[in-house]
Amino acid sequence: MNFHVVQAAGDAASVPAQARKLRAERDGDVCVAGVVQADGRIMDWLETEHASGWLWTLGLVGSEETFAAATESAMVQGYVAADAAILARWNGAGPLPLLSWGELPPASARTAARQEPLGLYAIVDSAARMRQVLAAGVRTVQLRMKAPESQAQLREEMQQCIADCAAAGAELFVNDHWQLAHELGARGVHLGQSDLLALGDEGRAQVLATGMALGVSSHALWELCRARALAPRYIACGPVWPTTTKDMPWLPQGPDNLAWWCAHAGAPVTAIGGILAAGQVQEAARSGADGVCIVRGLGDDPRAVVPGLQAALEAGWARRNELRAPQWPHPSLP
Repeated sequence: MNFHVVQAAGDAASVPAQARKLRAERDGDVCVAGVVQADGRIMDWLETEHASGWLWTLGLVGSEETFAAATESAMVQGYVAADAAILARWNGAGPLPLLSWGELPPASARTAARQEPLGLYAIVDSAARMRQVLAAGVRTVQLRMKAPESQAQLREEMQQCIADCAAAGAELFVNDHWQLAHELGARGVHLGQSDLLALGDEGRAQVLATGMALGVSSHALWELCRARALAPRYIACGPVWPTTTKDMPWLPQGPDNLAWWCAHAGAPVTAIGGILAAGQVQEAARSGADGVCIVRGLGDDPRAVVPGLQAALEAGWARRNELRAPQWPHPSLP
């Protein structure tokens, strides 16, 4: 559990390479602190096992020694180095820091325009299933086809979903296939963190330039701070409860971390993961979730279960002022 805070030698452009070299030499996570950018902003470069990038904290104060000690204290409490450093820099005051996706510093903080709540959010894998959930009254949907039989099938299914959602007045997000989604006229796309990282700075700029509404997954504090830098339509927090839909290393967020995400994300938050019953929908809404994602919980006949889920959602929203977010989130990795 080694965390090293050092000063930069040279200009900001040389810092990422310096940090990678130092991490290899010192056999521990590294932060190059207090680096002045070309525009005068002061940032830290994080080089850790789980995340690397420019960390921009508004109103950055404190010595390197204090920062290092606070980071190490958080690591003792079970946070991985990336999350520990973010908590140490933030220290509970002001907006959460932004974390860059690559070597370009994050843009100045932006806030997406406020829109209608996402509400009950169905994730489906076909146009036929899409028609079922739309007929049941769901008005926020995601098409997630991870392994289509062919590009032709994907195109056909996506075209049908776009048309059906437009006719129903539903908000559609296409998972992963953003270029085809844009070509076919989809208005929203959802991308995971690994997909966004793989795009590089140029690819992420292309996604944003399409004007499509963007949903971004997040499972840890460093992922939340990266997602914030894109001013997305929403940030997904998960898994809230244990899930078998995906094999993931993350600890369940629980309603407590979900409430913390909602309080500090600076964007609408959707709850996802292990949400199977009306009671969980109500608890997620009570925690402040703008949308509640559900997959298997819709059952074979969504028309039979959606009214109860919708009632639970509205009951949770009616009580969200009763629940206060904890001061700190619990760690997301064991």
